[in-house]
Amino acid sequence: MSEVAKIELEGKVFELPIITGSEQEKALDISKLRSETGYITLDRGFKNTGSCQSAITFLDGEKGILRYRGYPIEQLAEEASFLEVTYLILKGELPTAEQLKDFEENIDNHTLVHEDMKRFFEAYPAQAHPMGILASMICSMSTFYPESQNPNRSKEAFELSINRLIAKLPTLAAMVYKNAVRHPFMYPKNDLGYIENFMYMMFGMPTEDYEPNPVIAKALNKLLILHADHEQNCSASTVRIVGSSQANLYASISAGISALWGPLHGGANQAVIEMLEMIEKDGGDLDKWIEKAKDKNDPFRLMGFGHRVYKNFDPRATIIKKACDDILGELGIEDPTLDIAKRLEKVALEDEYFVKRGLYPNVDFYSGIIYRAIGIPTEMFTVMFALGRLPGWIAQWREMLDNGDPIGRPRQVYVGSTKRDFVPIEKR
Repeated sequence: MSEVAKIELEGKVFELPIITGSEQEKALDISKLRSETGYITLDRGFKNTGSCQSAITFLDGEKGILRYRGYPIEQLAEEASFLEVTYLILKGELPTAEQLKDFEENIDNHTLVHEDMKRFFEAYPAQAHPMGILASMICSMSTFYPESQNPNRSKEAFELSINRLIAKLPTLAAMVYKNAVRHPFMYPKNDLGYIENFMYMMFGMPTEDYEPNPVIAKALNKLLILHADHEQNCSASTVRIVGSSQANLYASISAGISALWGPLHGGANQAVIEMLEMIEKDGGDLDKWIEKAKDKNDPFRLMGFGHRVYKNFDPRATIIKKACDDILGELGIEDPTLDIAKRLEKVALEDEYFVKRGLYPNVDFYSGIIYRAIGIPTEMFTVMFALGRLPGWIAQWREMLDNGDPIGRPRQVYVGSTKRDFVPIEKR
């Protein structure tokens, strides 16, 4: 017999089915609560609400565990390529050598964007935020591929939309950067790997030969893998709820990009650098800002430390710390802002105040340092996050459709005025 929980409302007892996940997570199924009892649950921010059953990512914040399709993030970040992990997240299994080769070739075939899309960039203000441009560019792709808007499209058309998006997002991201610095666009060079091609389009120039630095490419590969999915976070949930209306893939991913833009989500690594720059401009007195962070009455908060999900440590930060050290060692950069970052890292790892409260440097802290070190502008940091998160968003969108999940429609507890009669303006 299935497990049930019992709830008593107005003298009546109702049974709620208990759902157990593959990792022994427990959930109360309240799908019929309102229809059977007239009650709803109130859960601000959906912190305790499971919106779906998913087989993509397992996350245990108490134990610092993150797995994609069962594979530990530590193994994937160390051994796999980003496209290999993308295949895993999308299809559920690691590819064979032949499957990976075919997948890579399919991506290579779609890296170019329509020439007409270049004209869009001319209309944006010079200081337009890269995430605003990227979100609108991705949404506009559906107008170039109208077949993607058919909710009953064939499996082939479905896969084509996915491959196009994976292939073209790095191209568009690089174009966003080139437009911001008023450099000529660089066409994809498909004899390079996925990461190296992106670096070429970002940093290459028509008048010079650009060779991607393998240390930087390796670090970016790890960063994209670490960001590839993270369970039902704000942007993934946004992609699912937009997609639940049968909005096309491009529109759904564009919505996810917009959700990621916020400083409480993907904008966190940008906030890290802005905080470090503020400390530097103030004279670089780190002790002063450490004391401010410790003062509960001071509004200042350290960005890039601790995590609302990982309570003891962020497994992604452990992995990327070494890549960060390698980058700084390889490039030999002298940057006062990065010097402050390293000093701050040391304090956070050793000071009892931070250790006791689990305020360890998280993945946003290290990713911000890496992006700054390799020359990516601060406002492009969240674009880099979007590049990594794309496979997760697509997998969440597809899983939602494959499972036949209903259109998202949260309830509310109304706390406004009760019924009142309208009064004509001349009598008010």
